[in-house]
Amino acid sequence: MYINITAQKLGANYSQSSADFVDYLEKENEGLEKEEMEHFFNQYGDEISAKEVVKEIDGNTAKLKKKEPKFYSITVSPSKYELRKLENNSEDLKRYTRELMKDYAASFNREINGRKVTVDDIKYFAKIEHQRTFKGTDFQVRENQPFATKILELKQEVRRIQQGQATGNIERLKLKIRKLEKEAPHQLNGKRIVQGMKKPGNQSHIHIIVSRKDASNSSSLSPGSKHKASEVKMHGKKVKRGFDRDQFFERTEKTFDKTFGYNRNYAETYKAKKDFMKNPKLYFAALMKLPANEKAVAFKIMGKSGIPLIPNIPTSKAKLALRVFKRLRKGAEIAVKSSSIGI
Repeated sequence: MYINITAQKLGANYSQSSADFVDYLEKENEGLEKEEMEHFFNQYGDEISAKEVVKEIDGNTAKLKKKEPKFYSITVSPSKYELRKLENNSEDLKRYTRELMKDYAASFNREINGRKVTVDDIKYFAKIEHQRTFKGTDFQVRENQPFATKILELKQEVRRIQQGQATGNIERLKLKIRKLEKEAPHQLNGKRIVQGMKKPGNQSHIHIIVSRKDASNSSSLSPGSKHKASEVKMHGKKVKRGFDRDQFFERTEKTFDKTFGYNRNYAETYKAKKDFMKNPKLYFAALMKLPANEKAVAFKIMGKSGIPLIPNIPTSKAKLALRVFKRLRKGAEIAVKSSSIGI
């Protein structure tokens, strides 16, 4: 499960309207018949129009300044392993969204009118999408980039020759381009993977627009707050504030597992990602303790998701992680060969 929470920002200020973002989310409906379209929904309603979403979000911004977010975007991307557990992608993801937003509300360390925040305090609208394109940050695009750069240089050279600005053998240059296209490490249907290319397989995911203000338009609920459980004085009273992201991410995993009976592998957990970034020794030690079959699954998950082995960690820890990884991988390869796991 990959969940990303961002404030919609344009330059120095935040977006003053949700209209552009809502239009962006409507793009997948273009050219579809009405019964094929995915509509916006919230905790209790279905088939909500884009116009109503914009009206509700933009009209719920009392006392917010230009330099404050008016709304947040939450993107929820289940892995292909998680998606396989769903019987009906759209309906199951809609059900999961409504449970997930209960987790979102419960992760606020504050009170409204003397009570804890509940999902009824959250003004949000969500939409299911089924397509996704490769981005510049995807490891396939990044690892293909050196080839893309060289191909672009050769194409520019061909154009200069065609325009009489240089001399050279165009056919030879085109042959080099075709060779580089084939040598790029990541291919899809015989073509080099580039930014903007549609990803194959089940790409269903959820986009959620959530208002910064609560449903009554009186209290601010910011998931961007770094204060996990602090107390501040407001109007002479002590009130809790902040949003616990760790708690939110961990709860959403448990909610998915409980809702769909999913048996989550250690490599898929939020805890594993944190261990990997903060203490690779602990991370690989935990993998070592997994049963052979689970260890095999973990390495297939890691390999197919493009997880980097040594991301932004001190050199000493990186070397340690790499040594442990190489030793562990040998064991995992044996486990893969001896297991009957079909991933």
